Amino acid sequence: MTSLPDQAHPDRTLPGSTRPPGGEPTPTHSRRRFLTYLVAAPTLAVAAQVVADVAGPATARALPSLPAPAEVLDLGDVLILAGKPTEDLIVVSVDQRGRVGLALPRAEVGQGITTAVAMLLADELDVPLSSVDVTLADARPELVFNQLTGGSNTMRSVYGPVRRAAAVARARLLAAAALRWGTTPGALTVTDGVVSGPGGRSATYGELSAAAADRTLTVALAAPKPTAQQRVVGTPTNRVDARAMVTGQQRYTLDLDVVPGALPTMLRRPPTINGTVRSLDNEAQLRAMPGVVDVAVVRTGVAVLAETFGQARDAVAAVQATWGPGTVDGEDDASIRRTLRAATPPPLAPGLLVQTVDAEFDFAFVSHAPLEPNCAVAHVTADRAEIWSPLKSPIVAQETIAAELGLPVSRVTVHVVQGGGSFGRRLFSDAALEAARVSKATGRPVKLLWSRIDDMRHGRARAASHHRIRATHAAGDVLTFEHRVASVETDFGHGLGEILTSVAASLPVAGNLSFAQTVFLTTVHSPYHLGVTTQTLSEVPLQMHTGSWRSVYSANTRGAEEVVVDELAAATRRDPAEFRRRLLKEDRFRAVLDRVVQEGQWGRRMPRGTAQGLGFHAEYKGCTACLVEIDARDPQDPRVTRATIAVDVGRAVNPRGLEAQMLGGLTDAIGTTLRAGLHVVDGLPLEGSYSQFHYTRQADSPTDVRVFVVDSGEEPGGAGELGVPAAVGAIANAYARATGTRPRSFPIVFPVDFEPFPR
Repeated sequence: MTSLPDQAHPDRTLPGSTRPPGGEPTPTHSRRRFLTYLVAAPTLAVAAQVVADVAGPATARALPSLPAPAEVLDLGDVLILAGKPTEDLIVVSVDQRGRVGLALPRAEVGQGITTAVAMLLADELDVPLSSVDVTLADARPELVFNQLTGGSNTMRSVYGPVRRAAAVARARLLAAAALRWGTTPGALTVTDGVVSGPGGRSATYGELSAAAADRTLTVALAAPKPTAQQRVVGTPTNRVDARAMVTGQQRYTLDLDVVPGALPTMLRRPPTINGTVRSLDNEAQLRAMPGVVDVAVVRTGVAVLAETFGQARDAVAAVQATWGPGTVDGEDDASIRRTLRAATPPPLAPGLLVQTVDAEFDFAFVSHAPLEPNCAVAHVTADRAEIWSPLKSPIVAQETIAAELGLPVSRVTVHVVQGGGSFGRRLFSDAALEAARVSKATGRPVKLLWSRIDDMRHGRARAASHHRIRATHAAGDVLTFEHRVASVETDFGHGLGEILTSVAASLPVAGNLSFAQTVFLTTVHSPYHLGVTTQTLSEVPLQMHTGSWRSVYSANTRGAEEVVVDELAAATRRDPAEFRRRLLKEDRFRAVLDRVVQEGQWGRRMPRGTAQGLGFHAEYKGCTACLVEIDARDPQDPRVTRATIAVDVGRAVNPRGLEAQMLGGLTDAIGTTLRAGLHVVDGLPLEGSYSQFHYTRQADSPTDVRVFVVDSGEEPGGAGELGVPAAVGAIANAYARATGTRPRSFPIVFPVDFEPFPR
């Protein structure tokens, strides 16, 4: 950390600003024009000419920046584009009881999509929400690229197709009633799934379902309802599965009793990441232990099948094996940090008569471990396999398992089970593949459970990264903004890579980019006019177990940028809120910032050692601002005490679900900004439980949190990733103002304050 200059001392009260400056229209650029300039953008001389060409008359707001690739076509757009050919392969059913059903080709892992989709169906079909059943579809290879859950994309991609399918179902039901009563569909009304017609006639959807399914029925073209006629969508609604979850009735993977005789199974894993088993040295002893039914060596360790999980755990602890090396043996935090810093390109030299703000940041690895550990049920026989697991990319899982087992894809059935959390972890089928291997090796059905230690040490982690930022400014204007990122390589072998390959010709990026660089450029962009803006990613190919943690690159990249924006405001002697307002690219962004500044009472006087902090973020057609208050009177035990969040994702299908997403983003940001990370020593994380990986606890969560949903009237945008980066910036900025230091390494408080479990 470095000391703050005097003007940013926490004793100085910074007044809020609610007066909007004059509003010039934001310059617009065609996609063709942008692509023309993309390759030249990092070259200052050419880019300066571009700015002069597009900016027109001098503006009092800020020097305009060219749009980043993600502002032209973001990752969500890419996923939607890839899924277009199969997006309407969604089937809405109405049975003889009048219940509406849909098998959703996405994964529910706590984000509330089954509730939101049920709301779409209830609205279009005019039925009570309680009459709708949204289940999770098995792997459907015919969907090709349209069964991946990620990139804040579910509601963006299914909003239209689900409503269209429901509109067709409603039209068929009305046509069946009209034919029965000798009238026209336009003369009929629907209330709570009951169709009413002239002369007091009525029939339930259930009574009409068989006639509506008649292929000879003539049906007029059907279109979804206009937004103004929606009555369920846009209404804050409790999750349909909330009661089941809090009462223990919700059935997760290991609750399933789908294969008689499936045995509790656990693994002893190597002492380093991607290590191997050279030999099992005490197999006879293990087989003689109480309850042990079978033992097998597979690629990832020694599997023990027992009558109970307790017995399997005891036997796993007793395994004696000779281990082969892993892929990152000898690596530790210091060596990884040195490698990342060496891989970070230096910023361009500043020009004459400009001032600079320079900053470097380090972000630690972060565990993907959700509340539910990795798990799967597998039953493999000589000619087929059946798998149950919480999977966000089930088609790739099915293909991978089939190849591993030497079976045709058609002989492998993959069932998607609701998951107890994800953070991106469920994009990978590690547990499902491992369970299939064990079942094949032993010839027995298995219920595989990773221990919490397994999940944190051998599970996926957000890649560690180093950031080098330089901003130049003169006369109060930001002229250039360079952000060079070096990150441990993020694994995109879960299906997203295939999607990116399939739509490569449509991506607004040039050159031979990796999947990671493509994801970086289609997600990361600045919401501000910062003059000539450059954001680049360099990858370091350490073979760690990495994955797409929530908000992928934006949590770190944009979080660091929000810290620098505060420091630019201090350098130009402006209030951080007013400074952001002046630089924001869209009126929609300013409306969200204004709301959080007003509701959060920005600039109110606070005691020494406490402070407010602001952050802003835009991604996936949504935007959010976050204002937090922190108590850092003990800098080693900081607490976020209050938070105000405003969010605009266009049409919010379920505002209550959107609020929950923002609360989740805040919770993640509190943990990863202040305390939660992984220490790597000799090729393995030290952390092995929640007592060691200091994710946000109840005591760390502010009791005063308010979320304000701003509806701009746009089509639904993404929300799942949106809430983290702004909160990261707000928390870091509040800590800086409260303590008089500038945080440069995250998490900020990161000691090894525990006794690590044995390796």
